[in-house]
Amino acid sequence: MTLTHEGLAVEWLGYATTRVAGDDAIAYVDPGRYGVLTGEWDPPSDAARGAHPPSHDSRPEDGDVVFVTHRHHYDPDGIRRVAREDATLVVFEGIDVHATDRTDVRPADLPYDVRRVGAETEGVAAGVPFWTVPAYNRPDGPHTRPDGSPIHPEGTGCGYLISVDGTRIFYPGDSDVLDGHAALDVSLFLPSIDDTYSMGGASAAELAAELSPDLVCPVHYNTFDGLEADSRAFAGAVASRGVPVVLDES
Repeated sequence: MTLTHEGLAVEWLGYATTRVAGDDAIAYVDPGRYGVLTGEWDPPSDAARGAHPPSHDSRPEDGDVVFVTHRHHYDPDGIRRVAREDATLVVFEGIDVHATDRTDVRPADLPYDVRRVGAETEGVAAGVPFWTVPAYNRPDGPHTRPDGSPIHPEGTGCGYLISVDGTRIFYPGDSDVLDGHAALDVSLFLPSIDDTYSMGGASAAELAAELSPDLVCPVHYNTFDGLEADSRAFAGAVASRGVPVVLDES
């Protein structure tokens, strides 16, 4: 399903992959992984959690700019599938392929204009203004490993606030709710609502109420066992706070 917001065509394509198309530019965030762009994705085993976009063997190659939040969401094949030949690739500076066995292709090896950004960077890429914000799990929060260390320590990645055709879209990445999130000027909020790696539905609903955006559309849930979330409960919690919300699951 493609939703329309302020003249933009916005589509959650599965996992964290989101496409935002306007008159001036087409932007993607965190494209690929787990077969969501190759047609190889398998729904999670629990049918009650099967709410998720179907996968397609997709290679639009229409993206003017591609944003990548952190190493776990970095997929060179996914980037190639969505990016134009002359695309700009904006990647968090901490992405290190030597720290993963998923790929040995560095961002610098890809045939695009590659820009590395930190957790508090402001810029314009392919005509799309963007601002990065820190993204991490708090050491004193619920998203930690058995040894007590955060799953995403500070410095792992970033979130993005992007402006396409003048409409601001906020994707916080794999992060707990952090100081400063609620102060952002946001029209479309795309929260990660799984409660294993990111803020989770309850916290995301509270943040949505504080942000008071024009629309909320959750992403990054139910792609695999361990990324489960009750999207309908989340939508109900957001709507009960008087904030418009939509689910893009088919």
